[in-house]
Amino acid sequence: MLGLGRGRAQTRSSRSMSLGGMDYADPKKKSNFVGKILMAAVLTALCILMLKQSPTFNTPSAFSRHQPGVVHVLVTGGAGYIGSHAALRLLKENYRVTIVDNLSRGNMGAVRILQELFPEPGRLQFIYADLGDAKVVHQIFSQNAFDAVMHFAAVAYVGESTLDPLKYYHNITSNTLTVLEAMSAHGVPTLIYSSTCATYGEPEKMPITEETPQLPINPYGKAKKMAEDIILDFHKNSNMAVMILRYFNVIGSDPEGRLGEAPRPELREHGRISGACYDAARGIIPGLKVRGTDYKTTDGTCIRDYIDVTDLVDAHVKALEKSRPGKVGIYNVGTGRGRSVKEFVEACKAATGVPIKVDFLPRRPGDYAEVFSDPTKIKLELNWTAQHTDLQESLQVAWRWQKSHLNGYGSSLVKSS
Repeated sequence: MLGLGRGRAQTRSSRSMSLGGMDYADPKKKSNFVGKILMAAVLTALCILMLKQSPTFNTPSAFSRHQPGVVHVLVTGGAGYIGSHAALRLLKENYRVTIVDNLSRGNMGAVRILQELFPEPGRLQFIYADLGDAKVVHQIFSQNAFDAVMHFAAVAYVGESTLDPLKYYHNITSNTLTVLEAMSAHGVPTLIYSSTCATYGEPEKMPITEETPQLPINPYGKAKKMAEDIILDFHKNSNMAVMILRYFNVIGSDPEGRLGEAPRPELREHGRISGACYDAARGIIPGLKVRGTDYKTTDGTCIRDYIDVTDLVDAHVKALEKSRPGKVGIYNVGTGRGRSVKEFVEACKAATGVPIKVDFLPRRPGDYAEVFSDPTKIKLELNWTAQHTDLQESLQVAWRWQKSHLNGYGSSLVKSS
């Protein structure tokens, strides 16, 4: 005999029977429950139908689709000094721009200025990502319709590269391989690669042409040359358009004062001589350290070819415009004139109006005596010539930005590495 619970006083219509741990609900309640589910399903279907009829439903992002007449450029390292200036120029020329940067060397403040200058939808987007993460890189390429890549992202200090070479081989060579693999997998047709005169090392003859043997003498130059080699080997069986720009020592900033150079304070020791000049002029450091006075040059200090960043990004845009499927272009980007470090220091003193104290120290590891370019090829093939060749004037333009941005882009806008 089965026990039926509390007894017969409970009506049959409102109770459930428990048999072997299984509950048998009242059929009327079950019917009501099913009805509610059906009603919810109908309402959900109606909502989806209404949304689909909306013109904004399921519309892909402007960045995720190719658009006739619009060239979408991925700028890696676009929050950095050169990359941000390149992004600014591209945006002014009505390109669509996506910046990818991990902010280890770049400044979010520069990106925010670009966002303020070009707030229209579909003009500029910023993606925080590390190019060392292949999965993330491929995801970015799968979600965006890029027409070209300008690959600036790289650590770029000769002295630092001699102290931490593995960092440079990973960040430059390995990351470039990852970008190239993603471009190949997702059919991106054009690469503008940011390379350096450091790949030449210390040539026997000056000026340096594109045919000068590449014999780099420091990990920075070696890592860049390895990346170039990877690109060129890949291109042998590819229809990709490739432009490799080997540029010399970059100075200056945006003439309209919107962007400038704001390196990490902890990297001042390894940074460009221009940054050291400004730091000395502002009293951040007690004086300027000139490393090496016994080179076989006219005054014993290194000779370099200083190229204004405005001219440099102009070369990138011309390279993009002149790129052709299946073709490779390799170009030196410089003024064609060498200036000694002592000349540079005097120009910096004149530009800042500050009698900067100068300390002469032993050579820095990995440096070379004399490097300047022969820009004949880029003039003939890309119709590019450096326009901002007055050293003191370029330094004055950058000095104005430095004076009006004493804290760089502002500590609240800069993410530390």
